[in-house]
Amino acid sequence: MKIIISWNVNGIRAVHKKGLFLPFIAEHKPDILFLQETKAEQHQSKVDLPEYEEYWNSAEKKGYSGTAIFTKDKPLSVINSLPEKIASKYGLSRDSYGDPTKEGRVVTLEFKDFYAVSVYTPNAKDDLSRLSLRHKHWDPAFLEYMKQLEKKKPVIFGGDLNVAHTPDDLANPKQNEGKKGFTIEEREGVTNIIKAGFLDTFRLFTPGKGYYSWWSHFANARERNVGWRIDYIFVSPTLKTRVKAAEILPQIFGSDHCPVKLVIK
Repeated sequence: MKIIISWNVNGIRAVHKKGLFLPFIAEHKPDILFLQETKAEQHQSKVDLPEYEEYWNSAEKKGYSGTAIFTKDKPLSVINSLPEKIASKYGLSRDSYGDPTKEGRVVTLEFKDFYAVSVYTPNAKDDLSRLSLRHKHWDPAFLEYMKQLEKKKPVIFGGDLNVAHTPDDLANPKQNEGKKGFTIEEREGVTNIIKAGFLDTFRLFTPGKGYYSWWSHFANARERNVGWRIDYIFVSPTLKTRVKAAEILPQIFGSDHCPVKLVIK
């Protein structure tokens, strides 16, 4: 069995400084750990985990974005970011916030039986000023990349997709209709992932409301469980029979997100 966990740490240095990162690793012992919003370069991290290989894709902009994968098994190959060919096909380029291809948003490791991908999808922004970049450029480019990898071997990808897919995936769907994280356009991105055959592993086991992976800092949202499920682990359909469990770990603190976990044979 392999344990794969994905966590938007909202700054690896911050969560480590709080003394919460190493106890989490010791308790849950992931074989593969996808991280998002590392907000650091590898040499800036004081995390020392001798049993893990670390592969980082940090943003060019300091203290921003970034993904990483920590793994107990050495990968066959490592790919940072989206392939240039796909990025240019979908017109992924600099906007007023920066260049999404240089924000450290994707890291891919190839193993014998599958690809493992950590992804941090661009946020649409409160005024939806990055919605078009996400909907027309990022989401289709990322999905094409996953399908391209899948032609070679199955894919497991996880991360912060910055969207609640259905009304069950957030506590207050009516109030948030059309707002950042719950627009028709963002939700369509996840619908297209599912139409392409990828499986939302958490929903293979757990239907219904009340299960969230991110909470606002305002109004004791986390204590009241007024949250959003915006962190996912998806797998290729050929892996379905090997998926043994999938859960959210709201008891893990240190970030405004909690980890999500997959157990696979």
